[in-house]
Amino acid sequence: MSNGKDADGYEVGYSKPPRSTRFQKGRSGNPKGRPRGTLNVATVLERTRRELVVINENGQRKTITKMQAAVKQLVNQAASGDLAALRQLMALVTSAEQRFNDAQAERPSLNEADQKVMAQILERFEKSTKLE
Repeated sequence: MSNGKDADGYEVGYSKPPRSTRFQKGRSGNPKGRPRGTLNVATVLERTRRELVVINENGQRKTITKMQAAVKQLVNQAASGDLAALRQLMALVTSAEQRFNDAQAERPSLNEADQKVMAQILERFEKSTKLE
């Protein structure tokens, strides 16, 4: 091994590990692999966002999601004069309105002919459900 070769004459070097240290055939280099049920960040965030918490509002206990509680706190902070909270709230509202408007624009509106056809289909459907 003095000149970079192993006992069989195989050259050892960059991207050429000694044969004795390689993975054996049929055996994985990561035998245990990724544990089952390992969650990614998006899944953990979604589950945490939907967890329920109990709050006191006007002397009454309410159960709401953590996301609802966070939005309530943000709105309350903005209403009390916190400018950073107000900026965040305005950005959140603008984003929500934009998504709502985009969703409305994607929905095609029906012209008169389509509305008549839909009305006829509904009438037939209602008649068929009354017969049953």
